[in-house]
Amino acid sequence: MTTELKHLTTKKYALALHTSTPELGLAISNFAGDTRAQIWNLGRDLSSLVHQYLIEFIKPQTWADLSFIAVAKGPGGFTGTRIGVVTARTLGQQLDIPVFAISTLAAVAWSEADKSQNLKTFAVEMPAQRGQIFAAIYQFESDTSKLKVCLPDRVLTPEAWQETLANWNTDYQLIQAQSGLAATVTSILELANLDWQEGKCPNWSEALPYYGQHPVEV
Repeated sequence: MTTELKHLTTKKYALALHTSTPELGLAISNFAGDTRAQIWNLGRDLSSLVHQYLIEFIKPQTWADLSFIAVAKGPGGFTGTRIGVVTARTLGQQLDIPVFAISTLAAVAWSEADKSQNLKTFAVEMPAQRGQIFAAIYQFESDTSKLKVCLPDRVLTPEAWQETLANWNTDYQLIQAQSGLAATVTSILELANLDWQEGKCPNWSEALPYYGQHPVEV
């Protein structure tokens, strides 16, 4: 086996980051039985500690073991979301590996999906600034084991969201995503792996945050 071929066959792990809340969520997996995840409530220290925690968390694997990186792209806190996406983009560029930017709301829906059910629709809502709501609707399809986007992530007034739900023509489960979202970092990793298995290979430069709203300027 050539050195080049050996290098390619040993890159079996993937890393996920979730920083769209004051918590830091990290997950790593080879999707063959070796998966671990951890969450830290870092608050305002997230920006200064994320790299330190990454370096410690990835052990005993190394950066060379990674085949791709996944990151929660938002919606969520402006600063935290930016930190995660910038970190993922930097790693993707330096390691020359794909970066998958995954919706925070999609990860919540995926974590709630009962993979044994034939069909399930999830309406996910999250508080946004200025009294508005981040909202999206997803559908888990068991025949493909995929999450279908029925209503892409968007910002709505509570009234507009209620009207959307009232006019929705299928049964759905309403999920309020408010806290503990970093725990869905494994869902971020699993959703990215589904895309990876389909042959998708997004360049790090394509990983962009979804803020939904501009931060209030003082």
